[in-house]
Amino acid sequence: MRRPMAAAPVVNTRRIGRPCTGVHMTTNVIPDVVKHRSAGRQAIVPAMLMLAGIALLAAPLSAMEPSTQPSWKPIPRMQAVPQPYGQISFQRDEQEIARYHFGHGLRRPFVYPVIGPSGRPLTRWGHPHDPESHSHHYSVWISHNSVNGVSFWDDRSRGRIVHRLLEKLEDSDSAAAMTAVNEWIDEGGNNAVLLRERRRTEAVALADREWLLIIRLELSAPSRVVLGKTPFGMIGVRMAKSIGTNDGGGVIRNSEGAVNEKEVLWKPARWVDYSGQVASGIVEGITLMDHPRNPGHPTVFHVRGDGWMGASLTFNGERIIEPGQPLRLCYGLYVHGGMPPPAQIDRQWRNFGAMSAELPPAKR
Repeated sequence: MRRPMAAAPVVNTRRIGRPCTGVHMTTNVIPDVVKHRSAGRQAIVPAMLMLAGIALLAAPLSAMEPSTQPSWKPIPRMQAVPQPYGQISFQRDEQEIARYHFGHGLRRPFVYPVIGPSGRPLTRWGHPHDPESHSHHYSVWISHNSVNGVSFWDDRSRGRIVHRLLEKLEDSDSAAAMTAVNEWIDEGGNNAVLLRERRRTEAVALADREWLLIIRLELSAPSRVVLGKTPFGMIGVRMAKSIGTNDGGGVIRNSEGAVNEKEVLWKPARWVDYSGQVASGIVEGITLMDHPRNPGHPTVFHVRGDGWMGASLTFNGERIIEPGQPLRLCYGLYVHGGMPPPAQIDRQWRNFGAMSAELPPAKR
């Protein structure tokens, strides 16, 4: 025989005053007894159990659960943040100050843009009056015009610097850095690797939103390599058009007291500074510095009034890289506001010169 369906609970209630503070109730009544009729039996639940349940609901959540407050860790003020399409964004307090490009299909890695203390770019892409034949002016870049006779300098030659490995990224409050491995390939000679390069690109925070871009290089040769005599290489900087002396009325100075292209061109120096307007009434600039440990220091600088400056490693003659004897180089770019007096730039150069010119050991 089928048993009859159990009847719904019958609740006897009595009214009280106001509901408990802090508890949302649909009615201001408390059950005295709940009667359950099932299979001919009666179960009686005392009202005290219901009161205990209401008290439990009214208890603060913090008293019921353990503390879940996270232990926040400080966010580094200087960061190297990966971006799509082979790019690393160097950021200071979450604001970009430079971007390193190494994506597939590029002729060479480069840094673009370089942002000054006011938040405006201080470098540009290409020559302002000859963008076609000077398309290789990639803001800030590493290259050379004669590696065993192969040019890696322009965009039409057979030399190409290819990114192979992003070895390391580093963040901290004072500096952010990345280390990459590149190969210098002769695309016209069975893709022979002429040089293997480790490059560390580092952004160092300075006061007043100024900062220092440091590029350290270690160039190793699988077989003997000759860096030929040329004014083009190892580093180039293309300044913004408004900073150039010809277009914007900017000023070129070097560590020896020379001023503008006529006095600075082909002269050895510890540093060369290029400063000018980035907006109406706002002057900023970049000082390109040669590390005292670089071979041939102080180097000859190749500087023009159209906004170009570079350090010419082999201006006076060729340099040979033998297997097992890597060439190590270090260059600094002091990114500054205003037009600093020479004494201030000298101080920055001395601080830069006291830093190690060598890369940390390769990651194993």
